[in-house]
Amino acid sequence: MSTTKHPHTSQLLPNDPQPTLILDQRGQVLASTQSTNELMADADITSPEALLPVNTVHLIRAALTQNRAIEDVESSFGDRYCVWCFIPDTDNQQVVARGREATKDIRLREQAQRSNRLYRLITENTTDLISRHAPDGRFIDATPASWQLLGYRPEALRGKTLEEVFATEQAAEKLAEAHHKLREEGYATLTLKIAHADGKDRHLEISSRAIRETYTGAVVEVISVSRDITSRVASEEKNRLLAEELAHTTRLATLGELASSVAHEMNQPLASIVNFASASQRFLQGAEHQPARLAKVEDGLEKIVHHANRASEVIKRLRAFLRKGQKRMAPIAVNEVAGNVARLCQWEAEKKRVRIVESLTDSQPIVTADPVLLEQVLINLIRNAIDASVEARQNGSKIQAKLANVIITTRVNDDQEVLLEVTDEGMGLSEEAIRQMFQPFYTSKPQGLGLGLSMSRSIIEDFGGFLDAIPASTGGLTLTCRFPANTQRNTPASMENCPDD
Repeated sequence: MSTTKHPHTSQLLPNDPQPTLILDQRGQVLASTQSTNELMADADITSPEALLPVNTVHLIRAALTQNRAIEDVESSFGDRYCVWCFIPDTDNQQVVARGREATKDIRLREQAQRSNRLYRLITENTTDLISRHAPDGRFIDATPASWQLLGYRPEALRGKTLEEVFATEQAAEKLAEAHHKLREEGYATLTLKIAHADGKDRHLEISSRAIRETYTGAVVEVISVSRDITSRVASEEKNRLLAEELAHTTRLATLGELASSVAHEMNQPLASIVNFASASQRFLQGAEHQPARLAKVEDGLEKIVHHANRASEVIKRLRAFLRKGQKRMAPIAVNEVAGNVARLCQWEAEKKRVRIVESLTDSQPIVTADPVLLEQVLINLIRNAIDASVEARQNGSKIQAKLANVIITTRVNDDQEVLLEVTDEGMGLSEEAIRQMFQPFYTSKPQGLGLGLSMSRSIIEDFGGFLDAIPASTGGLTLTCRFPANTQRNTPASMENCPDD
């Protein structure tokens, strides 16, 4: 619509950059500026009335009746917005409608409103405490969760220091450390045990980030998120106690597997003691007339003492194994352990016509482990190897007259890992059986509990190593205890250091 063909155009400024219209009482456009026409063309609108609010007639009537301008009235057309001011001309019963395109402003406002609604929704409903702090730690503001976590309303926290709210000696030390990290690194995370306002202890996990001044880099504010982890801490403590109890219970559960081994270990020295005692009695009967027999009696008594001490060591190891408490970790010479266990199992092996062969490396490797537990693991592996070799002979897969071999090997691989291996001449196992053999309660023995290998693997893993099995060239299996590289290569712990009570 032209601004030069209407008698009312004198009220318009032709070069006004804002869209402006003159309206009569019915909302009809009497005149408009060139900028109005440009806006219509840009918005692909043919009627200037489409630029105005839908209640324009009512706004005109109100402006004329009240003889006042009505400002900040929004209108929308397509995806664009205008803000209008209706200025009354009561003498002519007309209104000048002066607009301003506000699409960008309104969209920014709506986005801000959505963000504010989301922020309020989060802050008012989250169970975590979000708080703002001055650089010295004083509370600037806090979300409503402060009542649940700390026992303070947000308004009561403002101006309080962290030390005042978290009034414990431990908190003061940790807050000082966190303050240093915020200044140096810009963020800090800490856990605190605090006394809630209700008197109960709470555990909080607090994550904080520093807000810095753009040019100087000085910390101007700190934002923190605090979470109540009391239930988690209690659960972790409960799980720790349960784990300790389970570890002790599991030790007792392996007693069924170990009982047979201990019985065999005890049987040999006790049988020897009985034999030497009986022989000594016979020699004593004729010692009065044959003094030379006293030397044989003395020799027999020495052997009785030796075997009695050996039986005592067996009992001492068993008691140490079953004792509830921490493992006694120490550097141990693997070759020494292998040799000791080989001698302990020799009597059982010979009884079952099995030969224990030692193939020990000259490098004298050292591992860090509990000597009692490592010895029991190796006893279990050797006894399994003996049983496997005997089973193969009974099933006819080996020559009956030939002694079966159980080979104990120690070596260090290229990665400086220490390997302790036990190889049998049994019938071997399928791949599926090898995968299952370390599962609890899986056993191929009619009288077995299926806990020995499972527990042995757990013990070796607790030392930082691993226990696995692979088919051996002998037709049986090789069980390998793999230990991580150990920088200690000199002084092993003596196997005599096991406590006797």
